[in-house]
Amino acid sequence: MYVDFLGSSRCTRIPRHMALCYDIGYSEMRIPNLLEHESMAEVIQQSTSWLPLLARECHPDARIFLCSLFAPVCLDRFIYPCRSLCEAVRDSCAPIMACYGYPWPEILKCENFPIDHGMCISPITNGTSSSRRMPRASCRDCELEEASTAKEILDTFCANDFTAKVRITKKNLTSPVLSDFDMDAKLEILKHGPLAKADIFPMLQQWLELDATCVQNIMRGTRSGTYVISGNIQDDKVVVNNAYAWQKRNKNLQHAVRKWKHHKCRS
Repeated sequence: MYVDFLGSSRCTRIPRHMALCYDIGYSEMRIPNLLEHESMAEVIQQSTSWLPLLARECHPDARIFLCSLFAPVCLDRFIYPCRSLCEAVRDSCAPIMACYGYPWPEILKCENFPIDHGMCISPITNGTSSSRRMPRASCRDCELEEASTAKEILDTFCANDFTAKVRITKKNLTSPVLSDFDMDAKLEILKHGPLAKADIFPMLQQWLELDATCVQNIMRGTRSGTYVISGNIQDDKVVVNNAYAWQKRNKNLQHAVRKWKHHKCRS
């Protein structure tokens, strides 16, 4: 399926409007590429369909893997991605693709790629590193809640395992793949449910690392903000289901938070 020799391939500059691979770290690519796309128009059309997946930040090496195929670097031979790179990206990204009804494509079947050696592209990110955990697959995009009544907010608190008021700051403003977030240690725990209060902060820190897309959806492009978030505990991980921006104009949210201490949930 893949080309094994340069043949009639030629070097060409990666155009600025090829968003997937422009500014990837090299400026020229070979065409036809390793997916046998014959023209730049075809390359751009096919590569654009992968941009939403990159936006989900399913794996920090996903862009490198895809660009090694769509825009192979212009050397005297084709450099394939190693099988381990394909497997790492597939294992993190395929579950998210499945959320939207897309299977991992046959053309990217990892068995097509060489077992690791010095002449293929190996994973850059260490998947076992505590500082670069892989995002979890989530078929439900969490979003910032719009205006709700105090009663509806209280019902939300009742329906979830925990509720906390947190301040989140975005640290990395330039990374094209990953964003790093900080959470103020002085969080206010309204409900801790089955968790010990001391466990809430480290589990929310883990959530910041594992579900960057959810955090970005909540923050809506702002650099920092205070939020009241509610969620459940699944497989020893936090899943945020609801989030409200803590703002002076949101009187219903402030009223619900004040009333929560004396509120009785309906069984």
